Amino acid sequence: MSDVSTVIGHIGTGRRPPFVGILGGMGPLAGVDFAAKLVEAGARVCGASRDQEQVPFVLWSVPQIPPRVDALADAAAPSPLPAMIVALEALDRLGVDVIAVACNTAHAWYGEMVARVDAPIIHIADAAVATVPDGVKCVALMATTATQELGFYQERLARRGMATVLPTEDEMRDLVKPAIAMVKRGIVKDGVPLLERAIVALKARGAEAVVLGCTEIPVVMSHESARPALRVIDATAALAEACVRAPVRAQGEPAGHVVDLGQSVSTHTPGQAAGEVG
Repeated sequence: MSDVSTVIGHIGTGRRPPFVGILGGMGPLAGVDFAAKLVEAGARVCGASRDQEQVPFVLWSVPQIPPRVDALADAAAPSPLPAMIVALEALDRLGVDVIAVACNTAHAWYGEMVARVDAPIIHIADAAVATVPDGVKCVALMATTATQELGFYQERLARRGMATVLPTEDEMRDLVKPAIAMVKRGIVKDGVPLLERAIVALKARGAEAVVLGCTEIPVVMSHESARPALRVIDATAALAEACVRAPVRAQGEPAGHVVDLGQSVSTHTPGQAAGEVG
């Protein structure tokens, strides 16, 4: 175990919260949003009321990781996997109990990432789909085109007997993609009316809830001006809570497994529509 995890293990009494490693930077605001929601979950789930009771975490935020969407669309484009592996192995050496990847599209390489570290990596779609209320029959998914084509959300929702409705090509081009791009540029508020319009359209096609399946989208919908027309399933917040509830590794013990919330992993590799970022 690292010096960091040793120090954490000696602080306080009783069961300590899990030490969380965050692979962020994809994009930077999305990683910071995850970290903030991790702290919120620490207070809510663990009852943390002072610093020493909170969830310890390390955020790796290196935005220079190659674009995930580009790599999925073009085999000649640089792969993000080597840079992600560098980050994951660094977090693993620190002795983290669990790792979160704060980017939905990056889960295209989930199997390769899991194979390189001892710490378990919670799949973001496992965490998100587990929080959809029972009785919901139709769920909208707002995500990058690449994440939609990977299919891991649709597969998990189908196993719970839930249909998925997606934005149309026009809605992706005019509403969802521009809102994601605004977060990348640090213009969050201007994306709110675009995503609200997309959600209204999805509701009109039968959706009872909407999964925010791109980590930039919850940044927009968390803005104080946002008034979504559907129940929101924030994948970022769901992943944060799943990390807080993860088991703590015994000193010197490798995890050697994936935290399994009852879902499998998609291995489909998609193409991607032009003009998308991620």
